[in-house]
Amino acid sequence: MTSSVPPVRARRRTALAALLCAGLAVTLTACGGEDPDQGTNGVGKLDAGQIEKKAQGAADAADAVRLAGTLVSKGGTYKLNMQLKEDGGTGSVASKDSTFELLRIGDELYLKAGSGFWSHEEKSGADSAAGGAAADKLDDKYVKVPQDDPTYKQLRGFTDKETLLDGLLTLHGTLNKGDRKKVGEARTIQIMGGKGEGGTLDVSLEGTAYPLRFARGGGGGTVILSDWGKDFALEAPAQGDTVDYGKQLPKTSS
Repeated sequence: MTSSVPPVRARRRTALAALLCAGLAVTLTACGGEDPDQGTNGVGKLDAGQIEKKAQGAADAADAVRLAGTLVSKGGTYKLNMQLKEDGGTGSVASKDSTFELLRIGDELYLKAGSGFWSHEEKSGADSAAGGAAADKLDDKYVKVPQDDPTYKQLRGFTDKETLLDGLLTLHGTLNKGDRKKVGEARTIQIMGGKGEGGTLDVSLEGTAYPLRFARGGGGGTVILSDWGKDFALEAPAQGDTVDYGKQLPKTSS
């Protein structure tokens, strides 16, 4: 009579094979088959156009943001460190020849800089002395920028959240999805205009899909965007620290 029970050796081979298969499956899942979007906000699964839309929506909805980095334009290279929100902004702007602080509350715009910033065209005699006296008067003071002054619109642009973000979050050319990167400790997904010549934007894969880094194409500078939604105080400078120069600012060295 033939026994229906398999030999002990065969049972052991079957159990060993099952164990190896299970172990191999676990190994493959942990190494090559791991979901790169596990624990993220899922934005990495979207196409480039959808990611851009998510990032722009998150930025528009945020009450505040900090921008820090370098922008290169026809007017020169500027290093920015600005905190912005809907009703104003504050921070510093540095160019090759000068550094100044800006403060805007609503439509009221203030500029603060050292005496070297407030230099008139070179003149001799009394005009030169008058220019030096004006520069000394404005040194390290908050100067109220008249809205009719030619520089008002340009300076205000540095303090305007919508204006700056519109420029920084616009990629040019065909949108493409890039690599997964990190900005600080935050994981990001990149989207690009073309192959990067139209700009590169890093969008957070953690929490809200905020844009965290923007690199302009052609070496046009890189800006880090942080402190999304973190409020900050905007207070008018003390009267003793403020100078109202009149309808037009003096010429500067910038």
